[in-house]
Amino acid sequence: MRRGSSDGTRSATADSSAPLDRIICRSPSMAAVLRDIEKIAPVDVSVLLLGESGTGKELLAQAIHELSSRARGPFVAINCPAIPETLLESELFGHEKGSFTGAVQQTLGKIESANGGTLFLDEIGDIPQSMQVKLLRFLQSQVIERVGGGRPRQVNVRIVYATNQDLGHQIAEGRFREDLFYRINQVAVRVPPVRERGGDAVLLANHFLKRFAAEFGREPRGFSSEALQMIGAYRWPGNVRDIENRVRRAVIMGRGSVITAADLDLAEPEFSENLIDLRQARQRAEAEVLRQALAQTGSNLSQAAKLLGISRPTLYSLLRQHEIGTLGLRREQLSGGVTGRLSWRDGIDVAG
Repeated sequence: MRRGSSDGTRSATADSSAPLDRIICRSPSMAAVLRDIEKIAPVDVSVLLLGESGTGKELLAQAIHELSSRARGPFVAINCPAIPETLLESELFGHEKGSFTGAVQQTLGKIESANGGTLFLDEIGDIPQSMQVKLLRFLQSQVIERVGGGRPRQVNVRIVYATNQDLGHQIAEGRFREDLFYRINQVAVRVPPVRERGGDAVLLANHFLKRFAAEFGREPRGFSSEALQMIGAYRWPGNVRDIENRVRRAVIMGRGSVITAADLDLAEPEFSENLIDLRQARQRAEAEVLRQALAQTGSNLSQAAKLLGISRPTLYSLLRQHEIGTLGLRREQLSGGVTGRLSWRDGIDVAG
């Protein structure tokens, strides 16, 4: 996943849908998220991204910025819990020279730095209540006051928030202000974890394998069949970041002709007690094999059919049966007439 500059500030120009095309996925659940982002981005409203750590919320925030009318302005990101409570106000609102010990010069805060652009407040659910009050005041007026400076300053900034917390539970426990929640929750988007993105884990692993092989000057290698099976079966508690870290380590440390499950430090998946229905287990296994074939062939349907040892019409039929990325395939493709390629834009329904 691409990263911004070290200070969290990044300027960019939107170019059609390129920002979303950088996001590696093909699962219907994640494709639905990207379609929502396409709708939301041009509208100047605050967005709340909900999801576990490592699911790509900052990348989505950058895409919202780059697809908006503010794309030529700055994109400024701040990880709220990473800033000590005593410094968070200064980090957000800025400070004047001499306003506190160590304030040797005037410093703009992140909010003011994002003027005319987008501010990304990551892990908004972890900010202390004292800061929640001050943030709420700013959201009501779009006016800031630097620490130690009495002159109000008007700013024009769009804010994208993200959290891995259950804010409803936080409100019930008195740890998050309900009025602030309604301010930030203009439009909410849930980002699914990797374990709910069928087939995306293999796709992501292949993406990172190519990237790190090029970055570290290593010979391109593939994954063993066992490794691919493990990648698809593993629950990835650290989500995309977990896949990225394991593949990076395997590219650096692995010495075989292919990357194995051991190189990825993946153990044999335990048998799931929920798969007591043999027919259901077979269907799940078949769907996973289809997704892996698409991932390995870069969504080239002819190559995927050849890899699976089936005809193209049979592959199209199976894709429809399992509702795997078939929206956008033309009628002649479904009858085996045209070689197709799938992307995140391909959904799950096909007109007969």
